[in-house]
Amino acid sequence: MKIDTTLSPRALAPQTTRLFELAGQKITLLQKTWNPHHGTPVFTVNGVYTSRGWTEWTQGFQFGAAVLQFDATGDAGALAIGRQATVDHMATHVSHVGVHDHGFNNISTYGNLRRLMLEGRIPENTWERSFYELALKVSGAVQAARWTDLGNGEGYIYSFNGPHSLFADTIRSLRVLALAHQLGHVLMGEKDRKISLLERLVTHAFTTARYNVYFGEGRDAYDVRGRVAHESIFNLNDGSYRCPSSQQGYSPFSTWTRGQAWILCGFAEELEYLAALDEGAMPKGRKKAEVLSTFLATAEAVADHYIGQSPLDGIPYWDTGAPGLAHMGDILGRPADPFNAHEPVDSSAAVIAAQGLLRLGLYLQQHGKKEQGTAYLQAGLTVAKHVFAEPYLSLDPKHQGLILHSVYHRPNGWDNIPAGRSVPCNEATMWGDYHAMELALLIARMAEGKPALKFW
Repeated sequence: MKIDTTLSPRALAPQTTRLFELAGQKITLLQKTWNPHHGTPVFTVNGVYTSRGWTEWTQGFQFGAAVLQFDATGDAGALAIGRQATVDHMATHVSHVGVHDHGFNNISTYGNLRRLMLEGRIPENTWERSFYELALKVSGAVQAARWTDLGNGEGYIYSFNGPHSLFADTIRSLRVLALAHQLGHVLMGEKDRKISLLERLVTHAFTTARYNVYFGEGRDAYDVRGRVAHESIFNLNDGSYRCPSSQQGYSPFSTWTRGQAWILCGFAEELEYLAALDEGAMPKGRKKAEVLSTFLATAEAVADHYIGQSPLDGIPYWDTGAPGLAHMGDILGRPADPFNAHEPVDSSAAVIAAQGLLRLGLYLQQHGKKEQGTAYLQAGLTVAKHVFAEPYLSLDPKHQGLILHSVYHRPNGWDNIPAGRSVPCNEATMWGDYHAMELALLIARMAEGKPALKFW
């Protein structure tokens, strides 16, 4: 990746403004055509959002995008969509015991609406805010209840694959535990045992850092610093780690780039939250310095790998070890090519990772590491500059997607391959569009000298 050191948030203002102009059109178009009886929109096929039953993890992005549109532009119609849809459709996501995706669905809706009220962007209403906060409390506890205890202070929120499975994705979803904890909530267990949501958050993150992230310490033959395994598998008979795995990547020994992006963004954002807590607020047996050090080291390692293994424009292919890349020559020495004949890029990984790079950079700048922080900050802006422009920004008024060339599940062959092409391209995903808007809003606030978005 070639980092543009001349960029500033203000320089990207025309692009973020244009992105929200287009986002408003896409949100309206989807709202007019989407039938809730057909399921949750997941990805586009020939420009039209379609559903794909696996787990219901994208509906919060659909309605959360409308809330972000209001946040960025003051569009009262978008706010009305987001508010009403949250009431009408999000309750089942709050109590969904079968997924690890609570932070995706419920922070994007209930969390954003609560934040807007606290920021004074929408009128204060005690009962309305209590409604949002109750949803967030329950959501955080339900997600925390999906718990596998490994013993010796380790454990994790398990994925939809079952109690043996630790996913990289979950780290970004942990913020609902953080917010529920901040609201004073706990998970009540057997014999009325009060289980700390913050303790589960930190324990899950430490376990993820140990098993899903590599640090170049010779753990196995493919231990490259910053590489990420999508999934870790454990033997539940004795709690022992068995092997890396991958559901959506090419192999356990390559890096699925969206999983890497989830790790980068999740650790960087949780780092901000934890840094704001007092020493006495740390979970029992955890020192704040140790917690912050682990989160920072993990975010830095993953950020460095992402930067080092991405094409010049910072937009990655879907997996660093995808077999077709071997036929494409020096992929790191030129911008990504979404129209190539061998392997798809994943623009959704780019927008998620870019936010992580920006947050990591801001954190380091605020904690006395200006030079290092500036490097990550410029990397995040570089990715945004490219992904907020053609051929990634969708200008077609008939296309319901906002950010093109995003993929969902390449191994399963779920993504649409247009006529005349050999790999998926020209399509969007609900999480890619949402995170592009979240990224654009973060940059727009930076350009105006306003505080960064904070979920808490």
